Amino acid sequence: MKFAINLFSAAHAPSSRRALLFAQAALAGGHEIVRLFFYQDGVHSASANVVTPQDEQDLPSQWREFITQHQLDGVVCIAAALRRGVLNAEEAQRYQRPAANLLAPWELSGLGQLHDAAQTADRVICFGGP
Repeated sequence: MKFAINLFSAAHAPSSRRALLFAQAALAGGHEIVRLFFYQDGVHSASANVVTPQDEQDLPSQWREFITQHQLDGVVCIAAALRRGVLNAEEAQRYQRPAANLLAPWELSGLGQLHDAAQTADRVICFGGP
């Protein structure tokens, strides 16, 4: 089965951990993940500036490792990211900001990527949000 997984909640919300566990289990079960789409507060999972307390799991780091290890498509909604100060080098330059905090493997893109994933996947699974 092909899954598109959408994360709407902040980096350290319980739903972020559930989404990661689901994604890991899906791949372990022989399924495919066509896209991971981070939207609304979910874009914070892609920020290189999130600092996790020592007694908590570093979910942004775990997401980054998971996406890299499995060579997955980790897409961050550009509008939600800009609104929350999550910028790649190109957007930081465009908006004259002093630094970028969105690093590989993440990519900024629009909602069209969410629509495309929904068309490609057998199931769209959403975590967090309204």
